[in-house]
Amino acid sequence: MTLDLQTARQWYPLNDPVHGFDHIERVYRMAERLAQAEGADWEIVRAAALLHDIEGSHPGENNRAGHHHQSADIAAEILRREGWKEERIAAVQHCIRAHRYRDQSEPPATLEAKILFDADKLDVLGAIGIVRVLGYALQSGQPAYAPPSARFLATGEKEPGEPHSAYHEFLFKLRHVKDRLYTATARQIAAARHAYLQDYFTRLISEINGNS
Repeated sequence: MTLDLQTARQWYPLNDPVHGFDHIERVYRMAERLAQAEGADWEIVRAAALLHDIEGSHPGENNRAGHHHQSADIAAEILRREGWKEERIAAVQHCIRAHRYRDQSEPPATLEAKILFDADKLDVLGAIGIVRVLGYALQSGQPAYAPPSARFLATGEKEPGEPHSAYHEFLFKLRHVKDRLYTATARQIAAARHAYLQDYFTRLISEINGNS
């Protein structure tokens, strides 16, 4: 088996706007761009990009919180069958374990891990970020917009019964992503994508309120 995009297609849903194969393909392309610009080991980055969501990516699976650890374990099994050396397998596993935004217990310590993190996070910004955050809201039965409570605005904690709309996710996570990126190349790309995402929600709220 050759580890490439065509092989990875079988491991991911094709019709999921959030964590489907199209997400993997975009992360792969962006990771390649960042690796070339930053001088990273492309073989490590490529394997990590293809395998980072192999577990927990299908809609309805309830193991998303730990998917980075489970994906790292599965990646090791696949790479051993490919004949990879253990130290390089470990390097790929670190990239995968370190890529999750909401888990900072193992932050990216290598350039390759920083590139996977950045490539994955750039995919929640810009036009594609809008598609994904709306897709996630729809999958979860949440609205595109609901007025956030004063408590949520102050602490990030919702009031009982408060929805977690796409706008809530923007406030809670997406608007902070650009400040968590590691590489200079990714931060440069993120600036325009962040502005686009911010402008979208400003426009959405204005239209909902009948102001534009």
